[in-house]
Amino acid sequence: MQIKAILFDIDGTLVDTNDMHVLAWEEAFARVGASFDRQVIHDQIGKGTDMLVPTLLPDADDDQEEELGDTHGAIFKAKYLQTAKPFSKAHDLLAHTHSLGQQVVLASSASGGELDHYIGLLNARDLITATTSSDDVEKTKPAPDIFATALEKLPGIDPSEVIVVGDTPYDIEAAAKCGIAAVAVRSGKFEDAQLQAAGAVAIYDDVAALLAGYATSPLGR
Repeated sequence: MQIKAILFDIDGTLVDTNDMHVLAWEEAFARVGASFDRQVIHDQIGKGTDMLVPTLLPDADDDQEEELGDTHGAIFKAKYLQTAKPFSKAHDLLAHTHSLGQQVVLASSASGGELDHYIGLLNARDLITATTSSDDVEKTKPAPDIFATALEKLPGIDPSEVIVVGDTPYDIEAAAKCGIAAVAVRSGKFEDAQLQAAGAVAIYDDVAALLAGYATSPLGR
């Protein structure tokens, strides 16, 4: 069946920010006296605050969780957001998808403000059909809410006609809960085994490699 819409994750997929988020979370946790190996934090990147904090600090209450999320967001915005760069060919991939008549949706656990910044960074405002961010949902990835909300913005399109492109196991798990297949990219620095275990139907090095092989990829078939 022809793919009619593609839901793109942003952090680690279209924009090179995962390591920045690790550092921002490390500093946020340090402010409450918590310390984790950076790999431990990295392995949670792709989740929003509501999923990440309880995994690492299961005793944190709702107020502490919200405060940590706000602290992380403030650190990320102050220190990293303005230096974040798109991956090579990220804009070109979105433009190619759009040129084929496939709908481009950005579906991210990032905040609405960060999402808007990235749209400008990717020069993608004229290419996008819809967006979803953590501001739009009750729960972030790996819960299905972000992709389910995106599907609601694509009337008449069945989950079987949609593909997710993401870099973390949480993208893939969230997509599966909505009945959507997912293609993974390695640019977020997750292991192939983690991506495969989550159910990725294909894995590419990055969005440039996906664009180069678009016609024979699950996006183009």
